[in-house]
Amino acid sequence: MSTNVLRTADGWWAVLGDRAVRVDTEAVTTADLIADRAAVREAVASGEPGTPVADLVALSPVTTPCRVVAQMVNYRSHARDSGFTGDIPPAFFRKASGSVSGPGEAIVRPAHVKFLDYEVELGLVLGAPMPIGAVVEEKDLPSYVAGLVVTNDVSARDVQLTKTQFYESKSYPTFTPTGPYLALLDEEDFAHLLDLRLKLSVNGELRQDRTLADMIVRPAQALTLLARFQTLGPGDLLLTGTPGGTALKAPPKPVEKIGALLPPAVKWKAFFRTQAKNPHYLHHGDVVTATIATPDGRIDLGGQRTPVTDAR
Repeated sequence: MSTNVLRTADGWWAVLGDRAVRVDTEAVTTADLIADRAAVREAVASGEPGTPVADLVALSPVTTPCRVVAQMVNYRSHARDSGFTGDIPPAFFRKASGSVSGPGEAIVRPAHVKFLDYEVELGLVLGAPMPIGAVVEEKDLPSYVAGLVVTNDVSARDVQLTKTQFYESKSYPTFTPTGPYLALLDEEDFAHLLDLRLKLSVNGELRQDRTLADMIVRPAQALTLLARFQTLGPGDLLLTGTPGGTALKAPPKPVEKIGALLPPAVKWKAFFRTQAKNPHYLHHGDVVTATIATPDGRIDLGGQRTPVTDAR
């Protein structure tokens, strides 16, 4: 069974139901903790009464700096929403690790961003070095992946689309809420990954709801493709794509064809004029909640609750 670990300003905690037991470790980084998994097991087996989880303020269980890599258009439902047809070529992009924030921190919208979007994603946390040229089969996943986290790939769509700039549009501070838990997996847990269900709601309204079975490129293949050009190490984070249901959706085909004939400045001005009528983008005062779990609770990454605020 997976073991959930929580990080606070005071250290690391093994989560046992609604209580948490402090892990006796000198680990500072996520990589350190993964290397001291024996201390986590000792905390679980200690029999101590622990502290109510509700009394702890969770930080991101992924410490920074680290590499943060993300997959683009990796769920069939998201591909349909985005107007893709046919085969979707696998694609990756980087995010600044300075975008990683805690599961209860506010998402801060920069003053120049008008179209702020959400993307719940399963994060894979590496537990071992993945060198260039590594070939990862399904059976090899436990050798490379130590655990899982809930992430939200927050996106400034007006920056992303007008500049074709993924790195900037997804790298502002607080644009990768992560946690609350790092679910450290046992080998047998990997057989249950496709049962994980991703859910995201805004102000209580369910926007995204899909299992990993909707994925186009699954974790083992994604790591193999990534290893063609990118090394990863313990504590690094791979975001594996988002399901359909984001605020941004492709315009109808006839509108898209007309837009392709316009100068870029005119096209984007017209596009965002229509997007301004879309109520699903995030605004000051909204609250985003996100969870990832299997139906039977075997793997449960906990829930985020992140308010949205405007930069001051």
